[in-house]
Amino acid sequence: MSRWRPPAEKSTALITAQGHQRLKTELDELWRHKRPEVVKALAAAAAEGDRSENAEYTYRKKQLGEIDRRVRYLTKRLEALRIVDTAPTDSNAVFFGATVELENVDSGDIHVYRIVGPDETDAGAGWISIDSPLARALLKKRVDDEFEVELPSGRHGFAILSVAYPG
Repeated sequence: MSRWRPPAEKSTALITAQGHQRLKTELDELWRHKRPEVVKALAAAAAEGDRSENAEYTYRKKQLGEIDRRVRYLTKRLEALRIVDTAPTDSNAVFFGATVELENVDSGDIHVYRIVGPDETDAGAGWISIDSPLARALLKKRVDDEFEVELPSGRHGFAILSVAYPG
């Protein structure tokens, strides 16, 4: 059996201004604070002698690798992202950055979602990626529109109750 996998789909390179600032803050924290601490601890572990049986040394090397990998990713990703910080001209339709209130037509449950970039999704806060099936189905819809979407839990029908943009 082959280990080859098709390349992952490119994620949308859109982000809100708040999400962009969060990523920049994470990069700064990793580069200026966390990485120097780990390098210092790695040097101390290396000074202890035999590295082949030194669990602290092995752990710190792995930790440094993870930090460097994340720093490389964030550096490249921040260059590629496009900040969307203005509301669309048609504020009654659903576009990137919208907060949408939906009613599940089958169960009557009300859900509130905000459509954000893939780098800032947060299921607990109701922030869904613009690349998600639900967000794709929502795009360009208006208040009182009904639509169906295929979700991992099956096919569901929704009605849009409200659309709002920050600011």
